[in-house]
Amino acid sequence: MSQTNILREIVLRKRNQRKNAKELQISTANSIVEGCYVKIGGINQWITIRGENRNNPVLLLIHGGPASTYSIFSPLLRSWEKHFNVVQWDQRGAGKTFGKNGKEGSGVITFDRLVKDGIEAAEYLRDKLGHQKVILIGSSVGSLIGIMMAKLRPDLFYAYVGTDQNAPDSQNLLYTLSVNAFREAGISKGVQLLEKMGFDQAQWNRKDFDKKNRLIVKTIKDVPNMITDLFLPSMLSSPEHKIRDLIDIFKGMSYSLDHLFDELINFDFKKYGKFELPVFIFHGDHDIITPTELARAYYDEIEAPHKEFVLIKNAGHLACFARPNQFLEELINRVCPLVSTSII
Repeated sequence: MSQTNILREIVLRKRNQRKNAKELQISTANSIVEGCYVKIGGINQWITIRGENRNNPVLLLIHGGPASTYSIFSPLLRSWEKHFNVVQWDQRGAGKTFGKNGKEGSGVITFDRLVKDGIEAAEYLRDKLGHQKVILIGSSVGSLIGIMMAKLRPDLFYAYVGTDQNAPDSQNLLYTLSVNAFREAGISKGVQLLEKMGFDQAQWNRKDFDKKNRLIVKTIKDVPNMITDLFLPSMLSSPEHKIRDLIDIFKGMSYSLDHLFDELINFDFKKYGKFELPVFIFHGDHDIITPTELARAYYDEIEAPHKEFVLIKNAGHLACFARPNQFLEELINRVCPLVSTSII
């Protein structure tokens, strides 16, 4: 999406919000449509639950970022709500949760803290909807939180589904792919930045990391762009988000990355190679942000009672929003058979 089209989205914001609000309406007899603050980890955290039948399996989506709330993407997942109760959770330091609590109320944010919050959210959903377990989906940075939750409490989840899966990179493949992408796109300042940063991600600083991420998005081609085609249009057209909420999203992203950057760069994948529940990786076939090749290599090393790797076709980062129909089909055909239909 060009700058002209983004400006057009801003101008048409109200119209697009009304259109999405209409498409998001659910009127089935046993449906659930809720958005509220729930006391999790001692603070009020924003959770939405949407589904046409509350007896359908529950999907808990762990967003990436850090603090890049996915509740803005609800219109893109409307078809999922015929088959699942889709749960969006604005994590501590993210979106409406950050807006409610601010910096002081959010406290120190660590992956362990977010995992504890996520476990509490899963228990809340299980008890509220009367299900034995939920399906856990972790996306991008949320895939780190997801594998930690899956490792800690496999009893809570029918399966873990990783998408935009972060993975170990002992061969510095991300560096090589990024340099090549910058060169192919003619972005010389990107090449220069990476040469300055060096191969060793543990030595990267937060400022250069931010610059690299902003530049690498410009190299994405032939698949939906995570920023201009997905994130920005969804933000501007979300009927559930006021301008104040959008500001809080950006503030929360900056605040959370300040807290999580060192852990993110130095994440220890050695602890997360063996799981006691089924593991699926549904990954964009052209993902350069969390490279597809790295996700596949990580998958190959995983030990689990059952595991499957699926390429989401013609997708890069944020594959479930770029290609929601294929992603839904894979969930129905591969993950749903593992779900018990019995209710507590």
